[in-house]
Amino acid sequence: MGELGPAIQVDGLSFAYEGRPILDDISLEIPQGQFTVLLGKNGSGKSTLMRILGGMLEFERGQVRIMGEELLSFSTRGRAKVLGYLPQHHRAVFPFAVEDVVLTGRASYVSYAPKKEDLEIAVDALRRVGILHLRERPYTELSGGEQQMVRIARVLAQQPRLILLDEPTSHLDFLNSAHLLRLIRELVDADLTVLAVLHDPNSAFLYGDHFIFLKDGAVERLPAAERPWDRDFLERIYDTGMDSIPYGDRALVVPKG
Repeated sequence: MGELGPAIQVDGLSFAYEGRPILDDISLEIPQGQFTVLLGKNGSGKSTLMRILGGMLEFERGQVRIMGEELLSFSTRGRAKVLGYLPQHHRAVFPFAVEDVVLTGRASYVSYAPKKEDLEIAVDALRRVGILHLRERPYTELSGGEQQMVRIARVLAQQPRLILLDEPTSHLDFLNSAHLLRLIRELVDADLTVLAVLHDPNSAFLYGDHFIFLKDGAVERLPAAERPWDRDFLERIYDTGMDSIPYGDRALVVPKG
C-alpha cells in the first residue's frame, strides 16, 4: 500500500482582518492518522487558522487541500462528512435536549428525519464521551464543561475522517481534560486524524504525535537538532524563560518565575 497523502495541505496561505495581517505565507502539512497539536502564544493566529481550515473564514491568498481535495470545492454537506470542526466559542440559545443536540451532527446524512441508525450513532457518541447520563437534560442547563463534552459528542456523531478542535479542554476541569485527551488518543489509534489547538504544551507532549508552532502569524520551524520540548526552542516560541524536565522519552516544561 502506498504512503498516505496529508490530511491537510496548506500552501502560501495569508489572511488579514480589516487590513491587519493575521497569517503570513503559511505552509504546512497535517499527516493522516496522527494527533497533531497547534501551539503558540495567544494572538499567534492559531484560532484564525483553524477557522479557515474548518471552512468558516475565506482567505485572500494561498491554497488549502483537505484529503487531497480543494477546501473551496466542498459543499457544506460534503465537507461535514469529511471534516468535523469544534470552534473555540459557542453560545447556546434554545433548550434542546442533549440527545437532540448530538443528533444535529447527523445533518449531512439526513434528508427528512433522523433514522434509527442516526439515533444509535448519536447515543454511541454520548457513550464514548462519557455523558450518556445527560442525554435527556436541556443543553442550556448544563455547565460549560458539560456543554463542551456534548459538542465533542456532536462532532463524533458526524463520523468525519478528520476532526479540528480549537482549545477543546478550555472549559474542562483536570479530570475531564485528561479524559478527553485519552479519548482523542483512542480515536487516533483507531485511524482518525485530529488537529487540535492546546494552550498547555505539556498536554500536547503527553498525548500528541506531531507539533506545529505559530509565532506572529507564521509557522516557526523546528531546527533539525532540536526537539519540540527543548527549552531553547520553547523560549523562542513563548518569549519567556523555561525549564525542561525529562519525562519518559519526552519532557515536561514549566515557565520560570
